[in-house]
Amino acid sequence: MDLVMTKIDAVDIQDAWFQCIAAILDIGFKYEIQHGSYVGQTRLEFDHIVVYIKKPYSAPYDTMLPQIPTHLNFPNPVANGYVEQYLPYLMTDHIEPTEQYTYGSRIYPQIPYWTEVLKKTPRTNQAVLQVARHDDYQLEDPPCLRHIDMRIKDNTLIFYPYFRSWDLWGGFPANLAGIAVLQKTMADEIGVASGPIVASSKGLHIYGYVEELAKLRTGK
Repeated sequence: MDLVMTKIDAVDIQDAWFQCIAAILDIGFKYEIQHGSYVGQTRLEFDHIVVYIKKPYSAPYDTMLPQIPTHLNFPNPVANGYVEQYLPYLMTDHIEPTEQYTYGSRIYPQIPYWTEVLKKTPRTNQAVLQVARHDDYQLEDPPCLRHIDMRIKDNTLIFYPYFRSWDLWGGFPANLAGIAVLQKTMADEIGVASGPIVASSKGLHIYGYVEELAKLRTGK
């Protein structure tokens, strides 16, 4: 058995999204979902992918999101204005009564600690925002984002998020835009530049219902 290891070099999140969409149509394999959400459906999935994004952050936040050309006549994968709505889910510990967890409920308590550590010892290799917990296997839908590793190099904060499973069409740009805002916020507090994001996943995918849209967007 051979695994296809994919690497994407991108300028920004929009560029990364487009390159990943084009690549998955060429080399993605058919994956039948047997456990968890959407059992019985199939999707296109990468074996493993690393996405290097040189300049992920920009403002206004909508400029980080993919914009579908109007002549294609279908909506953007992430609605403009969504990032502002998503940030409390990522950067606060608020949980609705119907939710078992949010990324923010796991990450938020760790942010002040690691911000101070990185201020005092910027060369540490220990800074990781942990999302996964040992008992997550008991959840019906365990977190897709497992951790955000971090390091400071050349006075620049670099983020290394890892997703066990990741919806490329809408989740990828929305998650990365939110993570880029978190990265910029922490970098400003530490007093360094906000730098690249190097994201990886063994489960980046698109569902069957968006394959035709992906082909239209990429002209395939």
